[in-house]
Amino acid sequence: MTIRVVLADDQALVRAGFRVLLDTEDGFEVCGEASDGGEAVALAREHKPDVVVMDVRMPGVDGLEATRRIAEEPELAGVKVLVLTTFDVDSYVYDALRGGASGFLLKDTDPVELLRALRVVAAGEALLAPTVTRRLISEFVGRPENRRIDPGAIQEITDREREVLALVAGGLTNDEIAGELFISTATARTHVSRIMTKLAARDRAQLVVLAYESGLVKPGAA
Repeated sequence: MTIRVVLADDQALVRAGFRVLLDTEDGFEVCGEASDGGEAVALAREHKPDVVVMDVRMPGVDGLEATRRIAEEPELAGVKVLVLTTFDVDSYVYDALRGGASGFLLKDTDPVELLRALRVVAAGEALLAPTVTRRLISEFVGRPENRRIDPGAIQEITDREREVLALVAGGLTNDEIAGELFISTATARTHVSRIMTKLAARDRAQLVVLAYESGLVKPGAA
């Protein structure tokens, strides 16, 4: 399977570097380049790539707004966004995930890690730079003004699904959740899928945010 990628960055040199990396790696195809968020959204609509690698700070429409626009369009439901930035700023991470991004990495990430991140995100998993995840949750999710989910929404899921959601928030994979709860991986996958449907989450990254915003999981508990 070839992972089709759109590169969105206002620096042509950065885009060229990413393109060279992906063009020389089997299993990847760059199907478009954008210098701002507006172009990124247009290319996402045109090509429907598997992943958009999205810079945060770009002229005109920035990466966070472009991510929100992509996430809000039903016909782009299959398009994942991997936010890649030089700015290790927690609010960007939080806003990116809330806006619909499936992953977040810093630009100083090794090329091998970027390729792995693209594969992970394209497969529908969540990926966060480990250096920012805990700070992000502690700093932003606990603030009342940052809670956008109706806490009552969690009541729509079963007790078992709440257990599964808490484990997802802890960063566990489906295999690890299955081992923790003594269920099959297929059953764990089904639970995660049903939770995403009930909570209207695009992917596991948003499930992590929802778990904390709802108060189901407390900062530091997962």
